[in-house]
Amino acid sequence: IQALKQLEIVWNARKVDDKHFHDHPHPIRFNLGKIEGGEWTSSVPARCVFEMRVATYPGQRLEDARAELEACIAEAARADPFLANRPPSLTYNGFMAEGYVLEGADEMESVLRRSHTAVWGEPLTEHVTSATTDARFFGLYADTPAIVYGPICRMPHGYDEAVDLDSVRKVTQTIALFIADWCGLEPIEAKP
Repeated sequence: IQALKQLEIVWNARKVDDKHFHDHPHPIRFNLGKIEGGEWTSSVPARCVFEMRVATYPGQRLEDARAELEACIAEAARADPFLANRPPSLTYNGFMAEGYVLEGADEMESVLRRSHTAVWGEPLTEHVTSATTDARFFGLYADTPAIVYGPICRMPHGYDEAVDLDSVRKVTQTIALFIADWCGLEPIEAKP
């Protein structure tokens, strides 16, 4: 885990070469989300399993990222007297998707900007985020640009996640205006 945290530092230093994330304070996250091990409080654990979410930059090949992770783990294991003779195994589970940058959505973004400004009374600002988003799957694999837009939140996915209720109302209004503008409106005919 310590070796992987050092690799995270190395990958974050590469942000200087990335046009989207060069100003982001910490674009790459290796999130140790789960760790388990041991069988009994008074025994030395016979095994340990941990699961980690690893971010990549847009354009970074997943094969290259996996190779670098595997080399890091192998090197750390060789340096440890116990693990040198019992190398850890590595399993990839869950989804794997490249980093995503929204492209080809200028018209859609323009409609969202107008809708946002009409509701909020101020211009929409763009944010680069290191968060995982399902929008990537639409943009990368379905040729469908996907915008991520939502309410003001605090500590997303944290134990004390919270959302500003007034911003939920305004986002709902913004999305309604966006749909009306993007899809158009049909007159409602009175029923006899």
